[in-house]
Amino acid sequence: MDDPAVFLNLGEARFECTYGRGCDGICCREGRPLMYPEEVERLDANLPKILPLLRPEARARIEKAGYLSGRLRYGLPTLRRAGDWCVFFNQGCVLHKLGAEEGDKFRYKPAVCSLFPIQQDAQDRWYVRQKGLEKERWDLFCLDPAGTTVRAAESLQDEVALAERFDREEKERQRSLGGAEGTA
Repeated sequence: MDDPAVFLNLGEARFECTYGRGCDGICCREGRPLMYPEEVERLDANLPKILPLLRPEARARIEKAGYLSGRLRYGLPTLRRAGDWCVFFNQGCVLHKLGAEEGDKFRYKPAVCSLFPIQQDAQDRWYVRQKGLEKERWDLFCLDPAGTTVRAAESLQDEVALAERFDREEKERQRSLGGAEGTA
């Protein structure tokens, strides 16, 4: 049996997404999420149904220059912005809304967006981003544990399950690579 995913501060962390209740999506304005190759492939394959849902400015930007910015983070491309917002933001995340309509809110979103505010540290342990923890660089009110009484273990159940799934998939990938090397 696999070891369960390690979460450093899930028991004591506090987090409450207040999008639509005081937050207008600042993480979609401030962030430039990185994109894994399989995420790019998924968006490329579904772009025709995504484009009509975008802000006119964002759609024009994508049609002219694509949705990837040309900037790299950790060797991976990042999403482009239009009007200081992620190109996929239109009164909320278009990728989230489209995925939810199809039964999986995470289907089209980049992993870093789907997991927010969960992240991994240098030892691949998961933690909930919090003000003052792990040199947190964003000063977002949702990352301030003093701003809510909602426990992250309650509010982030879907994101925790997604992180656990990513852990299982990575362990399986490592096993299959190890097995392939052992047979060569």
